[in-house]
Amino acid sequence: TRFERMRERGLAAAHAYASVAVGVVVGAYLATWWLSRARADDADDDCGGVRNAPRHVSKTASSRGAEDADVLGAIGNTPLTRVASLSALTGCDIYVKCEFLNPGGSVKDRVALTIVRNALENGSLVRGGVVTEGTAGSTGVSLAMVAKAMGLKCFVAMPDDAALEKSVLVEALGAKVERVRPVSIAHRDHFVNVARRKANDAVAEHGKGYGYFADQFENLANFQAHYDTTGREISIDMRTRKKTLDAFVCACGTGGTLAGVGARLKEENPACQIFLADPQGSGLFNRVTRGVLYDSAEAEGKRLKNPFDTVTEGVGINRLTENFKMLLKTPGMISGAVKVSDAEAVAMSRFVAKHDGLFIGSSSAVNLVSAVRVAQFLGRGHSVCTIACDSGLRHMTKFWSDEYLSAHNLAVRAETVNDAHSLAFLDRDVTVTPAFSR
Repeated sequence: TRFERMRERGLAAAHAYASVAVGVVVGAYLATWWLSRARADDADDDCGGVRNAPRHVSKTASSRGAEDADVLGAIGNTPLTRVASLSALTGCDIYVKCEFLNPGGSVKDRVALTIVRNALENGSLVRGGVVTEGTAGSTGVSLAMVAKAMGLKCFVAMPDDAALEKSVLVEALGAKVERVRPVSIAHRDHFVNVARRKANDAVAEHGKGYGYFADQFENLANFQAHYDTTGREISIDMRTRKKTLDAFVCACGTGGTLAGVGARLKEENPACQIFLADPQGSGLFNRVTRGVLYDSAEAEGKRLKNPFDTVTEGVGINRLTENFKMLLKTPGMISGAVKVSDAEAVAMSRFVAKHDGLFIGSSSAVNLVSAVRVAQFLGRGHSVCTIACDSGLRHMTKFWSDEYLSAHNLAVRAETVNDAHSLAFLDRDVTVTPAFSR
């Protein structure tokens, strides 16, 4: 069939892209990492408050000593970049934290390192054991990298509709991958449940510590990694620029990034507003704006089918995770939410590639669409920050494939993104929806 032929060609392309992806990302990272680290060091020396706290706050990502002078020591302190085109069009400063410049190529490096370190320290995992995870891709790559650097094995289960280059990258880093069909979390063969069973089987066969399920959705080390490092780095960068951050927005899969960064930024500046970005089909927008995640008949736990249909990967969910619940514990933590269509995300990725030289993945595109919406909502003169979770290199066979997008009626007309002075490619009459309050 047509889709089988596309899949075969995609697999061949994925291997080709994977062979250069790590080199491209790490090469670009090395060109910016020392500058970013020097800027953070200067901020720590010159300013008070949290910047004078130990850099190694909770053994997560930011700034390590000589004993960590390996690939893990390069995690964190990624550049915060102003997106010139979107800033000019909105009259606001729109910043993006370039997490694709982590050594493993995504924001998930921080989470993987924190989860594995915590597990080793508390005895839940031992050297030579296997760490397992169910993921749409990026966490798998990060865990495979961290596991290899720390003398561990890694097993990753992922849905078989995820971009092929992600599974190829995981395997290139020495991990085992099992691709499974997309089903509800209630189904025993959901990729998360497959990963959990794999860890349990390892413990049953070899003993305690030889199997550990990372559980990124519910493990609060995810939240803590972003509270301790990502949020702190954003604060340092903004103060170095002598700017006040008015808003932070990003999409959620596990919820750890928005919850951790949001908590840190609100703690340091209560006036900073936190917004959710949500792709089509996800239920979190309803939870934030209406107080109800879904109708009881549509609860993910009662469905035995793929819960939603979107070309974006790694964001959007129809259940509340423990990490996302951290956002809900404090009244008023979230100011509102933005719904983003696939068509908008695809067009945004092409727009910033053409006008800013930013080559981003699907979740990053959702975030930038939402950053524009938040900037428009706040009005001119404000500062808005979001996350570039990973680069387009992990999305070549889907989100960046013209053939794939055409088959899903998402092909981008060049004229809609060629004009650097227009946001006409965004849906009309869409804005920020304020958060629900009782």
